[in-house]
This record gives sequence, C-alpha cells and structure tokens, in this order.
Amino acid sequence: MIAKLTGTVDSVAADGCVVDVNGVGYLVFASRRTLERLGGAGQPAVLHIETQVREDHIHLFGFIDRAERDWFRLLTGVQGVGGRVALSVLGVLDPDRLAMAIAAQDKAPLTAADGVGPKLAGRIVSELKDRVPAFGVAPAPSDAIRVAAVAPDDAAAADAVSALVNLGYGRTDAVGAVAAVAQRLGAAAAVETLIPAALKELAR
Repeated sequence: MIAKLTGTVDSVAADGCVVDVNGVGYLVFASRRTLERLGGAGQPAVLHIETQVREDHIHLFGFIDRAERDWFRLLTGVQGVGGRVALSVLGVLDPDRLAMAIAAQDKAPLTAADGVGPKLAGRIVSELKDRVPAFGVAPAPSDAIRVAAVAPDDAAAADAVSALVNLGYGRTDAVGAVAAVAQRLGAAAAVETLIPAALKELAR
C-alpha cells in the first residue's frame, strides 16, 4: 500500500499528475488545489497518498497536506461520493472552508463542485455534521480529524449568524465571522456586540 510519494513532477493534467520517483512514473489523481500548489513539470513533489484498490483498477489519490487527505477519507465515506467527486469538492473548498460549511449546515458551497447537486450536498452535510459539532475542526498531529469548538453554540451566536445571513452574507461566511469574534470576545458576548464585530471581520 502506497502512503506517500517523494519525487519530481513529470507532467500535469486537469485531474492529476505523473510523479517520477527514481525513474518510475506514478499516475496520481489530485484536486485542483493540490495541483496548483505542486507547480509544473520538473518541480519537486511530496504527496500524501490514499490508495484505492478495486477489482478492475488501483487508483492513487494524492494530497498536498494531511488535512486534505483526511477530508478525502471522510468524504468518500458518504454514500454516493467517490474519489473523483471528493477531489472535486476539495478543489473548490479547502479543508477549513469545508469544515465551516458543514458546521454551518450550509450545502450551497458544496454544489460548486462538479458532480455535486443539492441532494448530494445535503447528504454530505447531514452525514458529516456530527464530525464537526459547533463551528470548526482542526487537523490533529496524529493525522486524524480532531473536532474542536471555537465559538459558543448559544442563542446570541445563532441570532448574530441569522442577522448576517439576512444582510446577504453566505451562511458559511457568517458562521466563520461570528465564530472568530466570539472566540475573541468570550461566551458572554451579546448579539449587539457580536454583529458589528462580525461585520468588521467580514470586511477584512
């Protein structure tokens, strides 16, 4: 089982790349985010690998960091999400924004990925919401996803998020802004304090 590749980028395509490791070329499927960070042919490459073995093929999926690989594993555990769809999601949402979208129960950002309609986006959010309670997650050093609340899940925070959404902000962005200011201001912060502080956060 291949878990990591260290070599040189031989070529890059729309959905993956070939990594030369001591003269052996490995075809690795990857997200747009990973491919952009890898650079072009001739660049050094270090990829974390998820190997999928099926009856008719062996596919290597590569990730620029462990957080992206961990999210790939979570996504492919959802019914209807294969490797290519998971890469598509990770190509439009980095791990932090994906975590925030799921924590906010906001399926809209996921539908920007090819192959993800409203129904599948809703399933992803529903099945993974318990892995992201409250407002966010952080990758743990042990290569697992460690869930950590970063804002109080109380009425003031909920009201602040609702107010920002009513002002036209996306739910994911609203949740992120309220989470950030609530962490700074503390659990006792009133909604009247959270809203203007969150607006300043969104204006950055």
